Amino acid sequence: MSGARVFRLIQPVDDIEIAVAFYAAVLDGPGERISVNRHYFTCGDVVLACVEAPLEHREPRPQRDPRIVYLAVEDVEETFRRVRDAGPRWIDDAIETQFWGERSFYADDPFGNPLCFVQEDTLYLGGPVG
Repeated sequence: MSGARVFRLIQPVDDIEIAVAFYAAVLDGPGERISVNRHYFTCGDVVLACVEAPLEHREPRPQRDPRIVYLAVEDVEETFRRVRDAGPRWIDDAIETQFWGERSFYADDPFGNPLCFVQEDTLYLGGPVG
């Protein structure tokens, strides 16, 4: 499928108000309420959609979800502070430089969804490492 691009990612949350408070603090903007259980945050060309499903439609989550949302940020140090202050379920102890060159840290949102924040000017987009 030539020319396809990702334009929206759904982030399942258990409480839309907690999600909005967390992501608004982390992403440094209020986002937009689309419906009672859906809130959008624009991240470049992609929308991160926090969605609180009705209880009867929620699926159990694995202990450690392998799906990670990677977010490029201009200032990884400032973002680390904002994420830590926003109350993640878990966060790395420090920002690290990965062997492929990215400066990043990992965290889980309040619902256990894994996130990775990467310094914009260190993004690895493929090709030889090192």
